[in-house]
Amino acid sequence: MSFQASAPFPAAPQAAGAVLLPNWGVIRATGDDAADFLHGQLTADIKGLAEGQARLAGFCSAKGRLTASFVVWRSGADLLLACSADLLAPTLKRLSMFVLRAKCKLSDASAELAVFGLLGPVVPTQAPWTVHAAEGGQVVHLPPALGLMRALWVGAGAPPASTPALAADVWAYLEVASGVARITAATVDQFVPQMVNFELVGGVNFKKGCYPGQEVVARSQYRGTLKRRAFLVETSSPCVPGQEIFHSQDPEQPAGMVVLAASLAAGAHLALVELKLAALESGSLSVGNAGVNGLRLQRLPYDIPTESP
Repeated sequence: MSFQASAPFPAAPQAAGAVLLPNWGVIRATGDDAADFLHGQLTADIKGLAEGQARLAGFCSAKGRLTASFVVWRSGADLLLACSADLLAPTLKRLSMFVLRAKCKLSDASAELAVFGLLGPVVPTQAPWTVHAAEGGQVVHLPPALGLMRALWVGAGAPPASTPALAADVWAYLEVASGVARITAATVDQFVPQMVNFELVGGVNFKKGCYPGQEVVARSQYRGTLKRRAFLVETSSPCVPGQEIFHSQDPEQPAGMVVLAASLAAGAHLALVELKLAALESGSLSVGNAGVNGLRLQRLPYDIPTESP
């Protein structure tokens, strides 16, 4: 069964440039045991992370629910973890609780490292999840969205002054369109990784061994128990992460939740939403149970496999 829409996608914004991302922050991990420590806490293979590579990774609760998501890469002898700024402080505190005797120090590097979004032709041609040095910082290449190259520029200064300015709403819209979930304060502890397609975009390694919640994540993968997935939708009005989604045939019980959302100044509204698969079989969906902000399925840039019954 396919859950991709046949409807045309709203026109892609044609833009290029850089924009400061104040909703991102950076954690620095230093020490001889930093990679081993993070390997035992996150869903991705951190010990196998080489210089010049990046990884998408999740930090789960004991129940297998995502409490944070990261883009992780090496910076010299250190590891850097970019995440939602509104989650940085509590995530840093929780991770630090598990360090114990490991030779690993975790710190908030946001004051020294700014995070910019790069979009379009200003992004050097390079494969997603690779990293290259740039003057004053590093460029972390992300999966493209709507045909446009994307990257994070992370450094002590800013991208070259010649780089044109990019509108924040365009960057946010393309982040949603990429289909790569970013956990924010509004969605903490809501989703097993597969519920937001995390394993489909490289965020989960099923061969790496134990981490908090690993048994739940593995069970969802191998026992065919997953009944929820993330989808791209066009909405009739703006929405925000954490809002509940309701089905026309059961307006009392939520059928899903908004993961990420963005609106263009021109009026297009896009969201990445987590939904019960059964809710797609008939009826209609809306953000909120008033049935006003309707949803229209759009195409993800990757396929969703058919789930086992």
